Amino acid sequence: MTNFITGLIGVAGVCTFLGIMLWWIKAVPLIIICVVVMALLIYDFYQSLRTNGNGTG
Repeated sequence: MTNFITGLIGVAGVCTFLGIMLWWIKAVPLIIICVVVMALLIYDFYQSLRTNGNGTG
C-alpha cells in the first residue's frame, strides 16, 4: 500500500509539472515528448505495483 501511495504522489507531481510546462510552452515536439514520458511513467508505475516491488515477474 505504501508503494501505491508514494507512487501516486510521484506520478501526480510529475504530471502536474509537465502539465504546467505544456500550458506555458505550446510546441508540438514538446507535447509529443511529454505525452510519451507520462505514458512510460504510468506504465512503469503499473508494472511496479504488479510485481509488488520485488523485481520479478
